[in-house]
Amino acid sequence: MIRILLINLLICLPFMLPAQIVQEDGSTRDESELYASTKQVNQFFRRFNGEEDQKGRRFYEGDKEFREVSLRKNYITLLFDRENESIPSEQKKSFIYDVTDKRNPKFLDFHEEGWFAEVNAVFSRNGQEENILLFFKIQEEGKGYEWVLEQVSSSYYQQFFEKDESEEKPFLHPMSHELDFMNLHKSLRQENAVDFTADDFEVDPLSIFLYEMASKQIQFKTVTGSKFHFFQCEGWYFQIAEYNRKGYNSGWLISDLIPIKKEDIPQLKAFIYEAK
Repeated sequence: MIRILLINLLICLPFMLPAQIVQEDGSTRDESELYASTKQVNQFFRRFNGEEDQKGRRFYEGDKEFREVSLRKNYITLLFDRENESIPSEQKKSFIYDVTDKRNPKFLDFHEEGWFAEVNAVFSRNGQEENILLFFKIQEEGKGYEWVLEQVSSSYYQQFFEKDESEEKPFLHPMSHELDFMNLHKSLRQENAVDFTADDFEVDPLSIFLYEMASKQIQFKTVTGSKFHFFQCEGWYFQIAEYNRKGYNSGWLISDLIPIKKEDIPQLKAFIYEAK
């Protein structure tokens, strides 16, 4: 009898142990660990909204579990980068409570405005590598959607637009027109041209970037990283980044979170675009 029990135990043992997956480098990984990792940005959306279970099985509208509040609270708690101590725990709790509030829940929508991608790309200029940040947003196109370039940020461009704001700054005398702007030739040769622009002048880095690409002054080489910025949850801004590390707290996770007023959104966006 004992022998039969031992045989049955040996047969069942593999199914009682945690599933192991052999990776490309030969190492193994607990299958449950993969389930815990938020491997794709789309999966981040589904987990934030409570539209899939722990094993990635989708819930659809009409399913009992679809956007269930307790599931969302558990998932969103796991969607924070736990190694990031800059986000106060009380702030996380306040955010989770607010976005899962039954009276006014907040969800993410892949196709709606209010989120965008920041892509760190490497280009070549005169044989030298140069980093330029590219910002993309989702736009409806035909019967579907596409990512479109909305803005760029380059430290190389910024150096040409440092305007002299002092009282000694160069200027064109208001009577210059009576002299056929004869001093213009001298001024533009000796001074920084941006000093002669109006107070409301704003740099358009995207146009400069497109011109440089078209004229072959820079050439694309590769992408080194990306992250995503979200403004879809009223009252909040958060950012997600990808963390490739062992353990359950990996994949696409919330790396920054701040409460924000609606009127402050344009200022924060400008801050992000200028990579400050």
